[in-house]
Amino acid sequence: MLSVHTSPLHQPGTGDAGGMNVYIVELSKRLAAQGVEVEIFTRATSSGLPPTVELAPGVLVRHVTAGPFEGLLKEDLPAQLCAFTHGVLRAEAGFRPGYYDLVHSHYWLSGQVGWLAAERWGVPLVHTMHTMAKVKNAALAFGDTPEPPARVIGETQVVEAADRLIANTADEAEELAVHYGAHQDQLSVVHPGVNLEVFRPATATPVGAVGDALSHSGAGDRESARTRIRAGLGLPADATVLLFAGRIQPLKAPDVLLRAVAVMLLQDPSLRDRLVVPIVGGPSGSGMARPESLHKLAAQLGISDVVRFHPPVGQAELADWYRAATALVMPSYSESFGLVALEAQACGTPVVAASVGGLPVAVRDGRTGFLVDGHEPGDWARTLRRFIDDPALGARMGAAAAAHAACFGWSNAAAGTVEVYTGAMERMADRTDRAMGTAR
Repeated sequence: MLSVHTSPLHQPGTGDAGGMNVYIVELSKRLAAQGVEVEIFTRATSSGLPPTVELAPGVLVRHVTAGPFEGLLKEDLPAQLCAFTHGVLRAEAGFRPGYYDLVHSHYWLSGQVGWLAAERWGVPLVHTMHTMAKVKNAALAFGDTPEPPARVIGETQVVEAADRLIANTADEAEELAVHYGAHQDQLSVVHPGVNLEVFRPATATPVGAVGDALSHSGAGDRESARTRIRAGLGLPADATVLLFAGRIQPLKAPDVLLRAVAVMLLQDPSLRDRLVVPIVGGPSGSGMARPESLHKLAAQLGISDVVRFHPPVGQAELADWYRAATALVMPSYSESFGLVALEAQACGTPVVAASVGGLPVAVRDGRTGFLVDGHEPGDWARTLRRFIDDPALGARMGAAAAAHAACFGWSNAAAGTVEVYTGAMERMADRTDRAMGTAR
């Protein structure tokens, strides 16, 4: 596997680390459990990193030196692809010929490297886009920076070179075909998964420091469990908690949530004493240019007293934040799938999400949460208000959400990915046999 711009060892929720990191880590672990040994090449971001790190049994992370260790933006990485490719090819040269059976690249930068490596080694190239420049630019957040033409060109080249393209949803597969000319025999749809051992309802045996205390308490129902979890996180027991979890950048649109909350408080000032809005995550992407912008917006809107900013957390603690929430809010302008939505639902928490990308697959509108068209704060305020007007709504939707998310285990995603790998390898073997027959 190739993950040039972000390491699977990094904490998701800040910088360039996000859903793709979770995807690569969880998928690799499940592939290894199913007999596929995985080595992940990523760029070294510190001189103190060891050359290799065992992420899990059967999963090895290789650090490749390419450019300065620190201070290199994602936008600067195309200039380092030659150095990164050299590091990948050099590592392979130390093994017997045929050591790697297949290359799976993630994001277009890795696809550029995978294109050359797969051709050099005579193995198939499987690629997962995760996000696409043309799709992002078509739904650009206000004030965000468009993806450059160089990325569009690079993505088009990767699509042409790939033996198979893995899309998260059927809609994403269609976007690859429409925007990049992908052929139907290249495309495979494999839904991402969720770690159901970590992300599960509060009434199940919990995980994490707060959850461990809960598991010994004998608390049975969800409300009692959530009260204890909220106490551990410093949240009021009886508040409506509207959670945003993820990278803070215009694409993810946390500002839409803040503006919607301002509308709610303007319409009903009494909510101020029973509404809490945690923002769990750190600046990322174009949001790095103004890391304090969301804090300033909360102050300008006069809602700083209800908004709580919290840095990114590990999965066990993140699960507790989900369990503590009345609803998770995802106003994104673009999402290839939205793993955060699955994680929250697996914890028994409904999701209010923008009707974009893969979110209509991740969230069942009206059953496990609500989908909102557009980004008008008034529309979001009306939808979020439903959880206040009907206090039992969260519990009803939460139960359906947990059942829905249970269908998206990572083992299923790994099994589907193995099928893609097998098909790509068989197709290449057939082409090789035909070529040899022609030569004879």
